[in-house]
Amino acid sequence: MLAGNQDKTRAFLADAMAGQGGGEEIETHISHIFVGGEVAWKLKRAVRLPYADFSTVERRLACCQREVELNRRTAPSHYLGVRSITLGPDGLAFDGPGELVDAVVEMRAFDQASLLDRLAVRGELTPQLVERLATAIARLHDNCPPDHRPGSERVAEVLAVNEASLAETRVFPRDEVEHLNTAFRAAAATWRTELDARAEAGRVRLAHGDLHLRNIFLNGDEPVIFDCIEFNDALATIDLLYDLAFLLMDLLHRGLPGLANLVLNRYLDQTGDEGGMSLVPFFMALRAAVRAHVTATAINEGADTPARRAEARAYFDLALRLLQTQPTVVVAVGGLSGSGKSTVAQILAAQIGGGAGARYLSSDRQRKALHGVAPETRLPLGAYSPEASEQVYRAITERAQGLAAGGVSVVADAVFARPAERMRIATAAEAGGVSFHGFWLDAPAELLRERVASRRGGPSDATLTVLEAQLSHDLGQIAWTRLDAASRPEVLAEQIAAVVRTPSGNCAEHLHGSDPG
Repeated sequence: MLAGNQDKTRAFLADAMAGQGGGEEIETHISHIFVGGEVAWKLKRAVRLPYADFSTVERRLACCQREVELNRRTAPSHYLGVRSITLGPDGLAFDGPGELVDAVVEMRAFDQASLLDRLAVRGELTPQLVERLATAIARLHDNCPPDHRPGSERVAEVLAVNEASLAETRVFPRDEVEHLNTAFRAAAATWRTELDARAEAGRVRLAHGDLHLRNIFLNGDEPVIFDCIEFNDALATIDLLYDLAFLLMDLLHRGLPGLANLVLNRYLDQTGDEGGMSLVPFFMALRAAVRAHVTATAINEGADTPARRAEARAYFDLALRLLQTQPTVVVAVGGLSGSGKSTVAQILAAQIGGGAGARYLSSDRQRKALHGVAPETRLPLGAYSPEASEQVYRAITERAQGLAAGGVSVVADAVFARPAERMRIATAAEAGGVSFHGFWLDAPAELLRERVASRRGGPSDATLTVLEAQLSHDLGQIAWTRLDAASRPEVLAEQIAAVVRTPSGNCAEHLHGSDPG
């Protein structure tokens, strides 16, 4: 059937949907989706495009089967199966004995208001939700089959498509397009070795390929990832961090940098793919450029509105910003239990560094990881022995140094009660060749006691007994910048970010911000 001959199939599906209580037809560039009642049907357009061939019924049937297979990795109860549409003596029917004329993917319907892009518009995306989403993505990526073709070759192909598409657009001036293309070529050359090494290490896999907020919905409290790229394995066989970068870029584009940073950090916590973090800004820029050219192409094809032009421009400008190199720094946030250092550090991580922000290293999370337990699992007192704590601080220091040397900014959160601990993290930054900023959160003992007593959940095991021990400890000379912990965490994070962003803030006492004893 040619595309123009699918009208009867669409009418059949519309009638069948009406029989279930009515519904709506949603059209995309490659599909017709009929939603209503308890199920939805997805009909692939009978088209042949450079990246997808649905020109024959056999191809459409095979793609439907592939779509169900791949999407059941993340949404097994949502993808119900494939329904054949056959032509018999009585007309079109589902799974009849007659001639096969088309096929649809049958899905369990869900409320379109539960799509995460709509939640974002309503301001209903929460840290708890995106943490669960990071877990779901990490689980998906862990089970994806690897492909060892050089990663730089795949990136070069994306860049070629971008350049060709942008060359045809009327939205962006030619000099701006050439500037963007030049910046991408330079970045791709810079990261060539790393891209290929990640492919050799199995970090390029058949992943989702289209991982943005509109392809995730909320089922109860759980995010469900669906609608992966099934029609072209080459488009979905990508670096895992490039897969994640679509979501990160989408969140940043929507003005949600804190959630983007949280997703990234929780994903890295679970996958251990910390070594690839330096590539994240480049991958996010690439995703933004793809969205810029797709939006501009739609404008070229007649969907020209002021809002669409503004969206294309926003993606284009975001790609340029993400390609700009940001200063690499290590920031340590210390203070006694209850000072709010963890909350401040997490907010701060989204405000410094490139891409989706800085890597957040938490002593609480590091301790739980070293013991092989979930962050919320309480550890026995033995896990807090001097020897165990030395192991935690050593691990954070080594990770901070390695990340900084690779061009990744770090925010480290720990008590840092001992002068040697404060000196060590400062020295790690120096060894990594970057500037260091240390901040200490001061608070009255009664405020600390009140906060620790009221704490619920989270990775910290601190109790009032632990706090009392800290209060009796000799902290030595603290030369880090001292801030009033009674202030709101958002205010403190902004104060710290302002110092970090100011070149004059890189003074000697920040680099060596602790008593040498």
